[in-house]
Amino acid sequence: MILLDRNKVFTNKDIATIENNILYGIMGCRTTEAVEAAITYANFLNKTGLTNENYPIFIKVLEIGNHWVIDALIGDRDPFLFFSSIQPNYEILAACFALLAERHPGAIYAKTLSVILGILQAAYNVPIDGYRLYDLSVSDVNSLGKHLDEEVGQEDSLNRVILDILDKISQLEGLEPENRNMEEVAIHANEIRNFFFDETKHLSEVIPPVLLVRMDYKKFEVAPRKLVDFKQSKLFKEDTVAGEASVKTTTRGKKVAPESPTAAAAEETKEE
Repeated sequence: MILLDRNKVFTNKDIATIENNILYGIMGCRTTEAVEAAITYANFLNKTGLTNENYPIFIKVLEIGNHWVIDALIGDRDPFLFFSSIQPNYEILAACFALLAERHPGAIYAKTLSVILGILQAAYNVPIDGYRLYDLSVSDVNSLGKHLDEEVGQEDSLNRVILDILDKISQLEGLEPENRNMEEVAIHANEIRNFFFDETKHLSEVIPPVLLVRMDYKKFEVAPRKLVDFKQSKLFKEDTVAGEASVKTTTRGKKVAPESPTAAAAEETKEE
């Protein structure tokens, strides 16, 4: 038997925990209602704007993976430049590589992938500076390279950006010969590029095949209810009916429109 303490006092910490649990459920997007709430929350964040104080929340929303939510978060902005106002740091880069590692090729919405690539492109534009921010590993390079799509080739915009980042990483070779990890990362990045460009070879020869299994993100997301134009909605029809019912009715049952003040004044003048 569970006894409820009706005199319990909730502290600010207790309330914050409850709020976080509710928000965690929304961010899970496992139900239609949660997805719709997440879309509204993402819209709010979009209007609030990305800052150095709130960027972790934006990263959490990006991790949701639901493309309706991501569309609401990004809005009309260029996904590649979405994080351009934030200086890359270890936490951001670690989150980006973790998301790339977690999701299979094709399992990341194109806009989400574009945001991640935009961050990495900015961080490793000067390769040594990027490496000092986040000393990526061979596994990180595989996590990035596996999202190359061999079927569409280098003309695809996402492929071009990934190849450009791999090229920047490959430029780490020889900068610090005594740093074995840096050398291995640079060499492996260059190998992935070469295997992608060589039509006689495949990425599965340089990246573990299990990482290259393609999936479709649409098969794993819950959709919101279909949006309906307000004039076609049930609420609009109910409002219309209510408006008609409020029109004045004569004793004979005929509908009479409310008399305007101007018409009434004219009638009084005529009588005088």
